[in-house]
Amino acid sequence: MLNKQIITIATASFLWLAAVHIALAKKPAAGGGNHMQRGIELAQQKHFDEAAAEFTKAVEANSKDPRGYANRGTAYRQGARAAAAAGDSEGASTRYVELAPKDAAAYIERGETQVELKQYDPALADLNKALELKPDDLTALKFRGFAELGLSQWDKAVADFTAFIQKKPDDLQSYDRRALAYRGMKNYDAAIADYTFLLSKNPNDTEALTKRGYTYSLALQYEKAIPDYQAALKVNPQDNDTFQRLQYAQSMLAKKNASPPPAASPTPRPTPEKPGLLSLMNPLYIGIAIVALIIIAVVVRLLTRGKPEGTSSMIR
Repeated sequence: MLNKQIITIATASFLWLAAVHIALAKKPAAGGGNHMQRGIELAQQKHFDEAAAEFTKAVEANSKDPRGYANRGTAYRQGARAAAAAGDSEGASTRYVELAPKDAAAYIERGETQVELKQYDPALADLNKALELKPDDLTALKFRGFAELGLSQWDKAVADFTAFIQKKPDDLQSYDRRALAYRGMKNYDAAIADYTFLLSKNPNDTEALTKRGYTYSLALQYEKAIPDYQAALKVNPQDNDTFQRLQYAQSMLAKKNASPPPAASPTPRPTPEKPGLLSLMNPLYIGIAIVALIIIAVVVRLLTRGKPEGTSSMIR
């Protein structure tokens, strides 16, 4: 879920451009200049609905001035008017692109709106176009990272947030988003390093504590996840989700540390007895022996038939 702080980046640039233009004019610009100035003042006071109404009047007075469309879209987003921004994207941001097709700001404006509406594919196309027109635009670079996160393009998101951090190393949100991308890549060590950096800036950041604890759990380092969850609960004891994560990590660590059950001793096998004579007297063997004896007797009888019987030499 994108942090609400991301939508503040472009406000100053768009509204400032309009303000400078009006401030330099000796008289209020014709065709809606007064409404534009009033809209900027209201937006600076965070009255975004009223500001959007003034920008609408400026658009009605001069439909060819792209600043009115851009400022109105920004006011809608800043007021968390996602539905209104969706309806305005056709009449405002798209109109701005049509009027200024070579202006990177037009594509950034529409890309930001689409990111907030979770329309990541068209957002990515617009932000790529913006960076093609203006390669060093950090707003486009960061929002493209958000779109890539939404599309699970983890490696590309890491590259964009890393490039952004190199230009703005104090932008803490980019470390958080890069850590999420690293986690999607299962590069848990890199994700933990980013969360650790955030905690070095604010040790009581419960969101960073919980996210780092969760990342430790994904890496099966439950003994490190537990202290993070406990620290987060110390700051916010009512966080039921973190409490459940803590219980899970504790149960998994207990299983991990449980001693294995003792191996069962083998059952002794009885020594086989040598077969006795009676056990060898199989009926089949007995039958074979009888037949063999009969055959031998027949053969002997045949061999002795017809021979003269011997007579005694004694005279009786």
